[in-house]
Amino acid sequence: MYRKVELAPNPPSEFELPFGGKLSADNRWVKMVQLIPWSEFEAEYAQNFPTSKGAPAKSFRMALGALIIKEKLGISDRETVGQIRENPYLQYFIGQSSYSNELAFDPSLLVNFRQRIS
Repeated sequence: MYRKVELAPNPPSEFELPFGGKLSADNRWVKMVQLIPWSEFEAEYAQNFPTSKGAPAKSFRMALGALIIKEKLGISDRETVGQIRENPYLQYFIGQSSYSNELAFDPSLLVNFRQRIS
């Protein structure tokens, strides 16, 4: 099953931080969100999930965003998930609307993301 997400990225000013404040529009991850045409690839990615059975799939933005983070930082799958957990800018980059101290997904899902996004 595929859970469709909103197509237009939220502005960084709408990202909710537990300690107040706002994300900086000058941050490299915030800038990169605007460069990637997320919505153009969303429909194609959703075709990987033709059935409505099972747990909802992660969004294209989360999948591709995590792979970009991993490659740009040159880190392992486990470290990628850990960095996302600790960094509100990375959480914004993968499409979350607010900061969470929980893991966004299990590190083993990065294998599936790589298989689905060529």
